[in-house]
Amino acid sequence: MENLKVALVHDWLTGRRGGERVLEALAELFPGAPIYTLFHFPKSQVEDLESRSIRTSFLQQMPFLKRHYRLYLPLYPMAAELFDLQEFDLVLSSSHCVAKGVISHPDALHVSYVHSPVRYAWNQYSAYFGPGKLGFFSKRLVPPLIHSLRMWDVTSSARVDHFVANAAAVARRIQKYYRREAEVIHPPVDTEFFTPGAGEPKRDYDLIVTALVPYKMVDLAIAAYNSVGRPLKIVGDGPEYKRLKAMAGPDIQFLGPVQGETLRDLYRDARLYVLPGEEDFGISVVEAQACGTPVLAYAKGGATETVLPGRTGLFFREPTAAALRAALDNFRALSLNRTAARDQALNFSRERFKSRINDFLRLKWREYKEKP
Repeated sequence: MENLKVALVHDWLTGRRGGERVLEALAELFPGAPIYTLFHFPKSQVEDLESRSIRTSFLQQMPFLKRHYRLYLPLYPMAAELFDLQEFDLVLSSSHCVAKGVISHPDALHVSYVHSPVRYAWNQYSAYFGPGKLGFFSKRLVPPLIHSLRMWDVTSSARVDHFVANAAAVARRIQKYYRREAEVIHPPVDTEFFTPGAGEPKRDYDLIVTALVPYKMVDLAIAAYNSVGRPLKIVGDGPEYKRLKAMAGPDIQFLGPVQGETLRDLYRDARLYVLPGEEDFGISVVEAQACGTPVLAYAKGGATETVLPGRTGLFFREPTAAALRAALDNFRALSLNRTAARDQALNFSRERFKSRINDFLRLKWREYKEKP
């Protein structure tokens, strides 16, 4: 595969979350590959990505993009289709929205690593647009827009030769919505950076690290912690910030976006990491375990693949504040091993991801070229 012309495609580059960390690993595998993305906010990525050839769509020139890029959603499918990828042998898309819908050369191989089929069009539609969440005009505009997006999403899935899912739950969604099989390859976690500290952790607070968007269910955690009186720190930002901040009691602290050593120290010193909603995979859950911190998680989605109940964490099985409060009480009776948490996290290392995805791509390329 060394002589192939490869293109990497990613939905957009506005911050550094799980999808961008996958892209970073893919870029390491293909150091000469350009990156195609709908729009890119300069200096939002690590230096290795910022120094690459980043090719954006016409959306990059749209007014007020940085503050209101979500309003341009109706244009996303067209923007992805207008990328000229005809010179490439292998197209590798990293998609949670429209990146998988690019149009490659008829003789090219397109492999799409899917973080989730478009969440707000499929399984998380109600969380974003359910009762009470839309105004008068939005109620009339959003449903037909999302219906159109669903139709395009299904149609464009036929352009992908092979799907890779970041978790078993996502593979099931790909089967349900696209009627396609997907290989499961868990995303990379920087277990060389996220490590336990040298001394004993402080353990004087609990921690959430997440984007503040509806499906993350941070409001559920706030409701639970308001009634138990334990300190909770919340790392992250997003459109739900003002609403969540207004809900929070005096023991809940919002820290905004945090990266690097500061984030690592927060993981290390937390009593436990809390995952209140269903995640596709949940890289932060593994980062916490890599730092030796146990996890209290809702028992659906990616957490069921990364947390060992009774050894590295505990589950609660109903998406309610009462169930989370009960689990917090049960957590006090557990004696969890920091070493076990660290060992579990090592199963999701960056090198393991790169090895698995590289082997998969080589196999599929060989099978593709051997077809009559």
